Amino acid sequence: MTTEVFLTRTAAFLPFSPVSNEDIEDVLGRIGGKASRARRLILRSNGIQSRHYAIDRATGRLAMSNAQLTASAIRALGDVGPVDCLATGTSLPDQLMPNHAVMVHGELGWPRLEVVACAGICLAGTTALKHAWLSVRSGDARRAVATGSELASAVMRSSRFEAELEHKLQALEERPELAFEKDFLRWMLSDGAGAVLLEREPRGPLSLRVEWIDLSSAAHELPVCMYAGADKNAEGGLDGWARTDPEDWRRESTFAVKQDVRLLNENIVRATLGEPLAAIVGKRGLKAADVDWFLPHLSSGYFVEPVSRCLESMGFAIPRERWFSNLATKGNTGSASPYIMLDELFRSGRIKPGHKLLMFVPESGRFSSGFIYMEAV
Repeated sequence: MTTEVFLTRTAAFLPFSPVSNEDIEDVLGRIGGKASRARRLILRSNGIQSRHYAIDRATGRLAMSNAQLTASAIRALGDVGPVDCLATGTSLPDQLMPNHAVMVHGELGWPRLEVVACAGICLAGTTALKHAWLSVRSGDARRAVATGSELASAVMRSSRFEAELEHKLQALEERPELAFEKDFLRWMLSDGAGAVLLEREPRGPLSLRVEWIDLSSAAHELPVCMYAGADKNAEGGLDGWARTDPEDWRRESTFAVKQDVRLLNENIVRATLGEPLAAIVGKRGLKAADVDWFLPHLSSGYFVEPVSRCLESMGFAIPRERWFSNLATKGNTGSASPYIMLDELFRSGRIKPGHKLLMFVPESGRFSSGFIYMEAV
């Protein structure tokens, strides 16, 4: 027997004051003391005007951990009462072991409860939400909290690349594109955390009944596109950090987040939107008319038009006034972005009873995809 599940509270935590495009390199630092040649081009394309970093401006050091960032978002939910399940998602936990969820639990100091950590990249927070939703839906939990969080600046500060710069100085002078796959993401990703409370009954002036959450992967047909803690080998596969000599970790910036931009542009819309959404339309009979709010997690404003064209080609066109995104002001916070986006819309007063929301969360790691469908009550 299953029960209905309602998302009753949302919260977001963005550290410190917003950082503008002009100030971003002062906060992250200049690699080798030189300004990035790609920064302005990338910022112009991605449409992000401001973002947040958990970096102490005075020292250039991290001011908080990912676990502390996540706990701050959960506390922003207010007094949620007894919770039976805590599910967290993040790309970059503070350590390899133990998992992120138990570290967040430790920060909160809550009584004993089930904690689950979901790994991944942008989809990690959505996977955590699905676990929390299923826990309540099955009757196993009365209340569950799900989170998405990212501390991307931990691997994007200039100090992380100095050893590689020194090692490859001559090569970089001759072939500057060698650094692009890493430099690209320094201007794309930022810090933040979000949280939601799921319950068996609606409460307050607004709740969202979570109808379904569908996740899928295209890894059976596509190679790795976004990765960290590994380097690509001659065959196009990945050699993880454990197979790499420790002296190469700094020299090759092994733990930097890297992206194959060509592979991304060629496949992201088809593999994470067109094909999985077509399957959902066939499976669930979903129509564009059934969507009052479309919340796409966009890594860059560059993808707005490709996403729009894909929807139109499927006969699933959603008028732009029914889209909601806060990418320009909150930045791309990976697995936290869907939570931070939903929180702003949830608190805006623009969602009315009966409105139906479709969230779309693509991930370029190896082209995974998530769709969340909710109705306001």
